[in-house]
Amino acid sequence: MTDSGCYQLKIRVRDEISLRVGALGNFILPPGEYIYTGSAMKNLEKRIARHLRPEKKLRWHIDYLLAEPLAEIVQVNRYPSKIKEECRYNQKLLIEGAEIPIPGFGSSDCPQCSAHLLKTG
Repeated sequence: MTDSGCYQLKIRVRDEISLRVGALGNFILPPGEYIYTGSAMKNLEKRIARHLRPEKKLRWHIDYLLAEPLAEIVQVNRYPSKIKEECRYNQKLLIEGAEIPIPGFGSSDCPQCSAHLLKTG
């Protein structure tokens, strides 16, 4: 199995969160189900393990959300690949009706997607 590819974190937000996300600013996230799509073209399992750790330096947008006690990862889906496909999986969710709660979240380096955090329920 290759240790590169993309992943999706299914995140449950149990109650409304007032969230400061680095340079993006301040946002209110309502309770519900969210999916964050990311990629790691090296060390996929290490990246996922980092997201699952409770203590970490706030480096990526997703770190700010996962630092909140009201947000928890409830499922991780892995899509091993030698090519970067996170946009394909993210776009599929948008086509299925997912909403963008924070424009620009997790997609600073992505010309295709308005956000890589989507509200799915």
